Amino acid sequence: MHVNKSGQTDENKHQVGGSKAGTCCSRSPADWGSGGSAMREARLCFSALLIATSLKTLTASDFRLAGDYVLGGLFSLHAETVGKSPFIRYSFLQAMRFAVEEINNSSTLLPGVSLGYEMVDVCYHTNVVHPLLYFLANNHSRVQLQESYTCYQPRVLAVVGPDSSPGAVTMANVLSLFLIPQITYTATTESLRNPKHFPVAFRTIPSTEQMIKAMLLLLKHFHWNWVIVLFGDDDYGQENLKLLRFWATGVCIAFQESIPVPRGSQMLSLEQQAKVQDIINMLHQSTAKVVLVLTLDLMLPFFFQEAVRQKVTDLVWIGTEAWATDPSLHSITNISRLGTFLGVAVREVPIPGFSTFRAKAPSNQTGGAGTWASDQGTCNQVCDRCFSAAKQREKELSDSGERTDFNVYSAVYVFAHALHRLLRCGSTGCHKRTVYPWQVGVVLRALLFLKFLYIQVPVSICSNQCIPGQRKKPTGLHPCCFECPCPVTHWSNARSQTCHPKVVTYLAWHDHRAVVLLIVSLLGLLTTLATLLTFAFHLRTPMVKSAGGGMCLLMLAALVICFLNILAYVGIPTEFKCVWRQTVSSFCFTLCISCIVIRSLQIVCIFRLMAKLPKAYNYWTKYKGPYIFMAVVLALKTVTLMINFLISSPAPVELPLEDNPAILVLDCKKTPAFLQMLDTALDMSLSVLCFCFAYLGKEFPKNYNEAKYITLWTTSYFTSWAILFVAITLYPGVLVPFFSALFSVVNLFGIVIGYFGPKCYIIFFHPERNTSAYFQTDIQTYTMSLSAHLNLIKGSDLHSPSPPGSQKTWSCSSGTERSEAAFDSCLL
Repeated sequence: MHVNKSGQTDENKHQVGGSKAGTCCSRSPADWGSGGSAMREARLCFSALLIATSLKTLTASDFRLAGDYVLGGLFSLHAETVGKSPFIRYSFLQAMRFAVEEINNSSTLLPGVSLGYEMVDVCYHTNVVHPLLYFLANNHSRVQLQESYTCYQPRVLAVVGPDSSPGAVTMANVLSLFLIPQITYTATTESLRNPKHFPVAFRTIPSTEQMIKAMLLLLKHFHWNWVIVLFGDDDYGQENLKLLRFWATGVCIAFQESIPVPRGSQMLSLEQQAKVQDIINMLHQSTAKVVLVLTLDLMLPFFFQEAVRQKVTDLVWIGTEAWATDPSLHSITNISRLGTFLGVAVREVPIPGFSTFRAKAPSNQTGGAGTWASDQGTCNQVCDRCFSAAKQREKELSDSGERTDFNVYSAVYVFAHALHRLLRCGSTGCHKRTVYPWQVGVVLRALLFLKFLYIQVPVSICSNQCIPGQRKKPTGLHPCCFECPCPVTHWSNARSQTCHPKVVTYLAWHDHRAVVLLIVSLLGLLTTLATLLTFAFHLRTPMVKSAGGGMCLLMLAALVICFLNILAYVGIPTEFKCVWRQTVSSFCFTLCISCIVIRSLQIVCIFRLMAKLPKAYNYWTKYKGPYIFMAVVLALKTVTLMINFLISSPAPVELPLEDNPAILVLDCKKTPAFLQMLDTALDMSLSVLCFCFAYLGKEFPKNYNEAKYITLWTTSYFTSWAILFVAITLYPGVLVPFFSALFSVVNLFGIVIGYFGPKCYIIFFHPERNTSAYFQTDIQTYTMSLSAHLNLIKGSDLHSPSPPGSQKTWSCSSGTERSEAAFDSCLL
């Protein structure tokens, strides 16, 4: 019989759609593949056993709630566990009560239908037979022997629990005979996944296989392949170990040992304590740093306490759902010294209002024990300590139990949704009728609920991976353990057991590329020295003065040093060569460019700025503007080189080649990219200024018009930079120093030929142009043409030119008289 919301019984509710009971009993559900004569015989044998079992009706208690449809619950409130209290499992019980109360108050789920529950304290983990018989006995003291239990109505339509894998399997063996659905919330055993043996077994927690796979994913994520496995000496531990060995790929087990299981009084015997000592000694001796603990929580308190006492440290402990969130283990003194603890557990899902509901103590918690409980002499069906201390233990419950609370909570809701479908509930109500357990099982099997696998993600390897150019030499029996004896300066072929020394290459003196580079550099050096001597000999001539005078000698001296720097790229690199290449050479090249910029700026000032802004030009000449500009540029270059030297000290290094592990390239340490860009940016900026000033002077007198020569040099400079970048990218290795040196030679030749070449040509082949009179005539011609252009713009008569003295002259001296001394002052 079912109890309606008013508490009155209604026997007519047992009929389905007006059918007779006999008609119902003639049906057998085809959805269960375990039917047939064998199943019938098993049922008869088990029923015969049940006949001999006496069960007495429980009296009213807070473990029972009347309802139209009743759900059973099994919880181990009084199960004695070392270092544990019943409060966590008390929270599971309250989660079921809370879910039932929510559903009964809901207007959308099972409207007009009241759910009831019958909850029994299992008292100890494996004691599930007596509560099971109580659920099966209906309202009679015995389970009636019947040929078919298809229309049999037990006390409950489904069972939630129990909270241990062995107990869940024991109960599933019996409930499957009666096709009573069982929804477990903590049993992870793989046995329940067999639909032929357990067609009505369900769970709201990931299985053992899923958790093992999660642990393996964790090992793979952190590249741990050298681990220790500790498992419980029971069915749970054996099953976890079997699955671990089946699914583990690329993981080697240093050693595996079983942790003793407490017996009887739950205190370890002397033999078991000695076993724990042996395990701890093996932990000290092992090189593995990751420990997988596949066991139940009741085995671990003594083990962890002893591990702390024996000073086991710096290990990574990975636990399963069975103990990863157990607060009694977390509270062990100094357990943090053991190392890092990682756990694989279901995600904590908050249940709104549940904490408040759990903390409320019922009005009457001192009721008597159930008759069945007292008669069996097991334990009280009222957890007095749970109720009285609920508020004080709220933090402990929140920190530990709420992960599994949601499993219990969702199990009740799964049953409610199945019942909602069976009763064809709508917005106005449900069609109440008799429901049999096997019908609930059919609907539960059809319900689609998501499977959750949550990992709490926050290096243990037997051997470090060999780098390219090394070989693996296996050591021992584990494939994860090997040696990589080849040092960085050696390499080995595939499947070779011998290390060969790598060939160290560099730009040697006898290399044909080095010979070509040295010949070209020698030609550049001789050309620069000849130019230096020429300019020194003709220092007082107008051509040399117009090119910069004494500043040209400084530029040529810097170019000589840069050409000599090419020698630092050839031969065995040393620290001195690396420092010379990255500091002195770069400094001298910047000095040379800055001199060209200053000279170009001076010409622009003479022909443009002096006439338009005479005061500014006077300041420029009076306060030594060219020298100040050069000092600023060289100061910036010095700071850049110092930063480069401090961050990345130049030194020779051996660089491996990716495409050829047998070769090491001996070269100077590469400058970081951002420092290289900072150093190059200054030279690039000066080159752009040179180009701009040369462009502004394209209409100046022919002897001062250097636009095409400077353009030629800047073009070669930018082009060589682009070619160097492409060449270094495509041809790494020993060609890098060759291309770098070649790039420097091209830039130096660009300055010597582009800037000094035309001037040397005039000095040697057209000496008549290297006179003061020629330069004066050139300047005067430019001035007259510019004046005529201005007069044309103003509309004046072109045939009546003004006397030279009556116009503002663009020459360096005023008036019609131009002495050689005045001309020299203009050039300087």
